[in-house]
Amino acid sequence: MTTGGSAIAHGFPHLDTVRAALTALFRRLSHDTVSTFPTSVLPVDVAFDDDEDLHLGAQRVARAMVRQLHLPDARIVITFREMEHAATVELTAGPEYFVELNDRFRRHRKDIGAALAHEVTHVWLHRLDLSFPGTRDNEILTDTAATYLGAGWLLLDAYREHGPFSQKLGYLTPEEFGYVLAKRAAFFGEDPSPWFTSPQAYDAYAAGRARAEQDARRPPLAGAGWAARLRYAKDRRAAGTAHRTAPAADPGGDYAFESTPGTGTPLRVSFPCPVCCQRIRVPVRGRLQARCGLCKTLLDCGT
Repeated sequence: MTTGGSAIAHGFPHLDTVRAALTALFRRLSHDTVSTFPTSVLPVDVAFDDDEDLHLGAQRVARAMVRQLHLPDARIVITFREMEHAATVELTAGPEYFVELNDRFRRHRKDIGAALAHEVTHVWLHRLDLSFPGTRDNEILTDTAATYLGAGWLLLDAYREHGPFSQKLGYLTPEEFGYVLAKRAAFFGEDPSPWFTSPQAYDAYAAGRARAEQDARRPPLAGAGWAARLRYAKDRRAAGTAHRTAPAADPGGDYAFESTPGTGTPLRVSFPCPVCCQRIRVPVRGRLQARCGLCKTLLDCGT
């Protein structure tokens, strides 16, 4: 897990991997299991007083993360040492897991919860046998899972920039953390913004929320803006007259028309679900409702 010390990246450079991680979560867990995480870990459960014993307090916060992620019998043994990264976890068969935290957390206890959110999610993914190939993508999966399941808002709140001092934990950009938090907020109806103590974290959440809201305004969804609908209608006309398997697609990669010449099958359009990002395929026949088979969201469409 990374920490501060270098220039902080912004924007949405990992958005494709984040969306793939959301889809993977719903596929591995199912809609019903994801729905059992409606409440995030609360600030009171991870608060750390300066006069609290360091190791006992860290164990208490780790137990809160274990409960948040519904981990059974996962005892987290925590030590502190000087290291390059913010934290590491040793993944074994259990029942104990060993987490090492950077020695700087002795002085910055406020961020211990954020570091443990990431590392305990590694444990959760390990037990679930869910991973992405490659270290980078797997770490993005970990940040995304921690955030979407209610532990990762702490990672965004650990983002701070004050003059020459800057800090960010995790592999997602602050805006990408905000994007995942906004997806979670829309799915569960939970607003995390009152919990932020970092003003930069709130700004990043607002930027991520705006990007997440764009996902619900892309054609063929009924909430698309007029300019996007006009472009969609033009592409649909081109698709209707083209005689090839993939006749037309949105240049942004959002929707694609599909047909099979000579079979008499109707033109279809595929597009990503704005909730779980799985691609949905529906016939092109005007206004209709489509239910995502993965996250069960009912979508109003104008195909």
